[in-house]
Amino acid sequence: MLPGGILLAGAVVFVQSGLLRNFSATLNFFYYTAFAAGFLLAWRFHSSRVFSALLLMLLAQRAIEFFSQGHAPHLGPSLAAFEAIAFLVPLDLVLLAASAERGLSLSTTAPRFLVLLVESVFVAIICRPAPSAGANLFHGALVNRTWSSWTPVPQISLLVFLAALIFLCIRAFSRPKPVASGFVWVLLAFFLSLNAGGVSLDARAYVASAAMILVVSVVETSYAMAYHDELTGLPSRRAFNEATFRLEVPYTVAAVDIDHFKSVNDTYGHETGDEVLCMVGARLARVTAGGQPFRVGGEEFTILFPGKTAHEVMDDLEMLRALIEQTPFRLRGRSERRSIPRGPDRRTAAKKKSPKSKSLSNSSADLTVTVSIGVAEPTASVNNFEAVLKFADEALYRAKRAGRNRVEVADRQRKRSRKKTGENIA
Repeated sequence: MLPGGILLAGAVVFVQSGLLRNFSATLNFFYYTAFAAGFLLAWRFHSSRVFSALLLMLLAQRAIEFFSQGHAPHLGPSLAAFEAIAFLVPLDLVLLAASAERGLSLSTTAPRFLVLLVESVFVAIICRPAPSAGANLFHGALVNRTWSSWTPVPQISLLVFLAALIFLCIRAFSRPKPVASGFVWVLLAFFLSLNAGGVSLDARAYVASAAMILVVSVVETSYAMAYHDELTGLPSRRAFNEATFRLEVPYTVAAVDIDHFKSVNDTYGHETGDEVLCMVGARLARVTAGGQPFRVGGEEFTILFPGKTAHEVMDDLEMLRALIEQTPFRLRGRSERRSIPRGPDRRTAAKKKSPKSKSLSNSSADLTVTVSIGVAEPTASVNNFEAVLKFADEALYRAKRAGRNRVEVADRQRKRSRKKTGENIA
């Protein structure tokens, strides 16, 4: 919902207040500045989707203004352009949202630019001064026209807008990324601009807001890349380092490490290892007692508990350890090239296959993923964070030596642990 919703709500309030008429020059400056900043940031951060969306908004708005010649679209080429653009823009936003981000290069942007070129030619053709067969292509009514009299957007385009909004909302909630949520607000902003006539100051204000929403989505994306781990979605080491500066006694540090993670990568491949990391990261994100999990590197995680003592969080960490152990992890059938025997004598390859390579082909195999946890807190004599973190690492190593799949606290008098249960493969 944030910050795109706030930006669009602010634009609605500003437009409805009537103050826009007094700031027409400022609005024009904001309009071009928003697009210029958006293009610059999209180029700098190699975001082809945002670059294409900005170009789409700019071309659509300029096309409506060009064919309308400063007047509200009612008849002829101006109405044809308005209705065609109202139909095409939501479809283009859906295509951009559904496509993968592959950076800003000629190979990635050329297909999108080609689509925009074809659409521009199409709009130009149906907007010819002479009577054109496509002039009323999007003007037909699906139901009684009085039902949609509240908006100049034709009914078929209203249906496309609704379908696009549903798709973009589902995608934004299923893949919570700044650009995904930004496309939702961009679609709504462009609809408001069309509802305002497409050529008024109000319409331009809404399109400028759409451009600013895309600018903010690029900034939010760069922030997420800097402070969040892309694989697990947890805050990264940079966020961890900044969080440690805000810690005040009391607090507790828990060092978490995935057991036998190297053997998982060696046996099943790094793809499976990444899936294990994602699963563990998702479980760590559910830690209770106000814990803040971070991925600090590889299979290593750290949980900070501000304002909590080690005694207060031990039960929560034990529940977290048990939750990870009890979470089923099913191997998908995949061929691991490392397990295929190589050599010039292929006739004896079947005889040389080891039981290990045979078990790797079993697509129904399950892994039991476990973690070891070391816990520490500052004391009267040791309150430096680096020292506390070192004690947590020492407790983690002690948990590893004691058999893994357990929680160990640096203070031996308050040590709690649980021996692993069942076969521990990973």
